[in-house]
Amino acid sequence: MFIGIDHGTSAMRFAGGGRTFRVPRDEALHFQVSDLSRLGPVAGVKGIALTYSMGDNFAAITPLNRLKDRGIISREGAGVHIGGGTRVFDAIAASNIPAVAVPGLHRGSPTDPRFHVYSHQASPEKLGIAYKVCHDLGGDVVIADVSSNTVSLVVKGGRVLGAIDACIFAPGTAHGAIDVASIRRIDLGDTTANGAFSHAGVDHNLPPELRAQALALFVAMECAALLVVNPGARVALSGSCSSWIAGAVGELLNREVAVYDEWCAAQGLSMIATDVFSGRREILGIPVDL
Repeated sequence: MFIGIDHGTSAMRFAGGGRTFRVPRDEALHFQVSDLSRLGPVAGVKGIALTYSMGDNFAAITPLNRLKDRGIISREGAGVHIGGGTRVFDAIAASNIPAVAVPGLHRGSPTDPRFHVYSHQASPEKLGIAYKVCHDLGGDVVIADVSSNTVSLVVKGGRVLGAIDACIFAPGTAHGAIDVASIRRIDLGDTTANGAFSHAGVDHNLPPELRAQALALFVAMECAALLVVNPGARVALSGSCSSWIAGAVGELLNREVAVYDEWCAAQGLSMIATDVFSGRREILGIPVDL
């Protein structure tokens, strides 16, 4: 059995052997490797692919014991540090199970260099999503992962070209880009940049009856922006909000939209683990360094 572990915004999600389970990030503080038995016998685990935070300090799929500071530049920045993901990473690293970490997309990644205008493009679980979607739909896709925040990426010919991170464009339910009012509040010392980012989503800024409409509009706009670099790509949505905005996004884009749920990343990471530990040395254009 090969396992994928998704370090999500609200929970850790595990997939392998055709099974899944999730653990809220605060409860993951008590994670034990034996918890993997919910997927199958731990003795039968042949390999794990996991993600941790932004994954911005390395650019190849790499064994855990070769990473510096768990593969991140800093804990500071967009998002909240709870400690559950750290606990899972350290427990897996201390086990005897072969395990690799998947990097995020950033300036050191082999993406289209035009995307390097921004320091960070996407956190590493998005590569798990992309791997699963490409397996199903082919190697030309635009994917928006929509939940508490929205991150979209584009794949062309089986290689990831780039992505648009949560703090740049389309909002999610909780997080979004920092606008003029937020900049003013930051400059006045009324909030931090991270605080502004964490309250820029539709749930914080619009009445309930407008939230789904606004989310669909901006997600469609973000997908349309990425279709510029791969016009023939198929479009997919993943994440907890995908099913209830897919129809509206499809109408706005005038094309069919495939829908994936919150397990897509973990399942894709399980597929990455299967292929990496079977000898594959490149995933979506990202090198494997074993």
